[in-house]
Amino acid sequence: MSAPRNAHARAALLMLGSTLGFGLMAIFIRLASQSIPTWEVAFFRNSFGFLALLPMLVLPVLRQPRPAAAFAARVHTRHLPRYLVRTAIGIASMFCGFWAIAHLPLAQAISLAYSSPIFVTIAAIVMLGERVRARRWTAVALGFLGVLVIVRPWSHAFSLGTLVAVAAAVLSALVAIQIKQLSRVDEADTIVFWTYALWVPMSLLPSLLDWHWPTGIAWLWLAATGAMGTVGQLLWTRALKLGDVSALTPISFMQLPVVSLAGWLLFGETVDAATLVGAGIILGSTFYIAHREAQLARQQRTSAPSEAVEPGV
Repeated sequence: MSAPRNAHARAALLMLGSTLGFGLMAIFIRLASQSIPTWEVAFFRNSFGFLALLPMLVLPVLRQPRPAAAFAARVHTRHLPRYLVRTAIGIASMFCGFWAIAHLPLAQAISLAYSSPIFVTIAAIVMLGERVRARRWTAVALGFLGVLVIVRPWSHAFSLGTLVAVAAAVLSALVAIQIKQLSRVDEADTIVFWTYALWVPMSLLPSLLDWHWPTGIAWLWLAATGAMGTVGQLLWTRALKLGDVSALTPISFMQLPVVSLAGWLLFGETVDAATLVGAGIILGSTFYIAHREAQLARQQRTSAPSEAVEPGV
């Protein structure tokens, strides 16, 4: 019994590390955005993230007789057009998400980002033909209620900027569905490599329209943004390989208090009651959706043990 317990403990620690990595990334995005345009922050996040990723892809093949051929085989794909679509949508989601982090209170921006699984459920119905029963529809409806509580379109507190954060969540959901589709035909390393390889030039083009060379400590914030984003993504992937997504999802919610505390200490932000209530509803809805997805995945593995489990990203 000790081995499963150790695996669950490692998964929890990896997810906690991932959560802190993504939380720090959000903080560094806000700090960098004080002197650098959002487009450019995204470009440097992708560039420094790609530099952090490459050694992890290259080092394992250096011990092989033909390293270059081994690396080419590791990242080979026959689906480049699909990656172009996936990364274009991903860039749009990133721009919206970074803009929200730069211009909205951090707690509000991150709370709305957590609504992405709600839109993933809807996209899975439309794009993958998945069946969703009453309980998950109820969770989706409650999640929408949480989004409305934060956005408050009926109130004088409503801001069009909150819709940018919602757009980021919707686009992120589309990306998640595309990754699920690509994971059926390519390995996780291939997906990650081509995502970054295409993200860098795609995010450079709009940055050139309003380019500001970073100076001083801005370079540190930009490098840290890329490093923390890559670390968070890699730890998240490894956590999900070891543990159950429904058990690990609540740990990822720790990002919200981390960024809320940073928003208060660094930027003098306070969290209003509507954001707290809406975030609570969204997190509860997201947890149930993750729990139900994990149940369905276990049932599918039990009923079809010969099928390979799709690799995570």
